[in-house]
Amino acid sequence: MKLTVIGTGNMGKALIKGFVGGNVLKGEEITVYDLNKEAANAIASEVGAVVSDDVRKSASESDYILMAVKPQHFDGALSGIKDSIAPTTIVLSIAAAVKTERIAGILGRNDKLVRIMPNTPAQVGAGVSAVCPLGLTEDEIAFVQKLFATCGEVIVCDEKTLDAIGCVSGTGPAYVMLFIEAMADAAVALGIKRDDALKIAAGTVMGSGKLVLDTGLHPGVLKDQVCSPGGTTIAGVMALEENGLRNAVIKSVIAADLKTKEMSGNK
Repeated sequence: MKLTVIGTGNMGKALIKGFVGGNVLKGEEITVYDLNKEAANAIASEVGAVVSDDVRKSASESDYILMAVKPQHFDGALSGIKDSIAPTTIVLSIAAAVKTERIAGILGRNDKLVRIMPNTPAQVGAGVSAVCPLGLTEDEIAFVQKLFATCGEVIVCDEKTLDAIGCVSGTGPAYVMLFIEAMADAAVALGIKRDDALKIAAGTVMGSGKLVLDTGLHPGVLKDQVCSPGGTTIAGVMALEENGLRNAVIKSVIAADLKTKEMSGNK
């Protein structure tokens, strides 16, 4: 098995470390390429990967190619290697708003493509990756699932669903960070040290998410379990409702969806 990763930014780096750390690929089975040689050398040294000096040659020898470049650089990067990619080589892309139709147009084929929307918690093995395969066998889909499961949850879906998932999981970490920061600020206002406040807020968010996943209970049920009659929690929940927390979160996701459609040329 040989995987070539083009782009070694934060997400590309996180995925490579997950693939190797999860024992799905060995370091030497991964070739990395980046115009930033220092970045490519750094991740290669960390996981034992190979640094490519000839991206076309590396592409021609690969079973899988992961395009981990920014959307504005995607077309140029893929066009530069398209003639070196074998018909059986599977092209994976994590470029936001770059649809499979656009990828297929560059490659001149509409199979052996996978569009993936990971999120930043993949850096700590707790991400969510939406995976949209096109023209893959069941075994190939299973391998892609196994690959990205090293970085967290994997959801196989169609492209419309992938875009919707991205507006929740892809943008969601930013919203959660704002919530953690606000909780920590409130804790500091109550006299708690800043470092402790951040640990408390972040740990509460992490634990609450795990509680939902592990119990399978609806968040509303778990919320009600905390809200004692006439207690402090229901008072806090009422304050959140009064200030429109849920409406703000819903509108943020819808705004992300509108921006996604704009970026992909589908207003």
